[in-house]
Amino acid sequence: MPLYHQVVQGIEAAIYSGVLEPGSRLDNEIDLAAQLNLSRPTMRKAMDEPGPLRPAGAQAGVGTQVVSSQVRRPLELSSLYDDLTNNGKKPTTEVLSFSHLEADDATVTTLQLPAGSKVYHFTRLRRVGGKPLALMENWVRDDIAEMDEAMLKAEGLYSILRRGGVNFRLATQRIGAMTANDYQASMLDTPAGSALVTMERTAVDDTGRRVETGHHVYRADSYSFEMTLVQR
Repeated sequence: MPLYHQVVQGIEAAIYSGVLEPGSRLDNEIDLAAQLNLSRPTMRKAMDEPGPLRPAGAQAGVGTQVVSSQVRRPLELSSLYDDLTNNGKKPTTEVLSFSHLEADDATVTTLQLPAGSKVYHFTRLRRVGGKPLALMENWVRDDIAEMDEAMLKAEGLYSILRRGGVNFRLATQRIGAMTANDYQASMLDTPAGSALVTMERTAVDDTGRRVETGHHVYRADSYSFEMTLVQR
C-alpha cells in the first residue's frame, strides 16, 4: 500500500477511535512529515487525497480540522431513540426531572384535556457515544400508560407508549433554530451562544387523541433532519 494512503488510514483510524477528537486541528504538512519521518511530497499527497482529510469541496490552504459527524434523522413520525438504535447507535438517557402533576393551562389546551387532568412532565438528556446530543422536555397524558424515571432511562418514550397500546397516526411539528443559553450550553457541553436545532412536536394516535407534546433542542454541529420533497 502506498505510504500516503497508509497515512490517510492512520489518521482516519485515530479520528474514529477518538484519539483525535472533534475540534482537534492537525499540524501543517511540514510538521506532520517530520513527525512521521516522511517526505513533504508524500505528506502533501496524503493531505490532498479525497477522503476524510480532504472532503469534496474543501479548499486547500485553510488547515485541517477534525469535525464531528452529524446524526441525520429522517423527517417522519418516529422517536429519536428509535432512529438512533435502528442506525446501530447506542443512545443513553439521563432523566433530569420527572413529575406527575396537574396540567397547566397551556398543556391542557395543547393536548385537548379536560381541566384538572394530570400529565407526566419530564426532561431528559440524550447522549450518543457518551457525548450530549439532545435536551428534551415532554408532557404526556397519564390515562394511557404508566411510566417512571427508570423506564424513561432504559428506553424511548414512544416504545413505552406503544406498549401501552398507542398507535401513532400523525404529528404537528415545527423545526427551528436558536442560540444556546447558559443552562443549555452546560448540559449539551457546548459554548453559550452556539447554534441549536429546535423541534416542537405534538403527536396524535389513531383514535384522535393528542398523546404527547414536547420541546427539544439539539446541538447543531451534531444533528440535522433529512426530508424528501415531492411536487403535487
